[in-house]
Amino acid sequence: MNIELLKSKIHRATVTEANLDYIGSIAIDQDLMEASNLIENERVNIYNINNGERFDTYVIKGKRGSGIISLNGAAARKVAVGDKVIIVSYASMDFEEAKSFRPFIIFPDENNKIRGRH
Repeated sequence: MNIELLKSKIHRATVTEANLDYIGSIAIDQDLMEASNLIENERVNIYNINNGERFDTYVIKGKRGSGIISLNGAAARKVAVGDKVIIVSYASMDFEEAKSFRPFIIFPDENNKIRGRH
């Protein structure tokens, strides 16, 4: 039996850009991607703390060290620059494997620099 569980989480990142005319996706600073174990093109759910919006998209690499969190395309309508968001991905795995799996959870500061991990 497989179950779905939390794989990666960036908790309370700050939206730095919202680009309606871009094709789509979320650009995430590569430092944040690596620390949270996210890869390019991975599906993520976005939870906007400011307005309650919940939606999904896919990850593209943002410039390393830039702190970028940019919602693009239609997703740009669901955020405003400065909003706090939670970015998560889930994984499907065997029930027994899931019992010992530990997700990658990071806590960025107001500039989207890593200030803590769990």
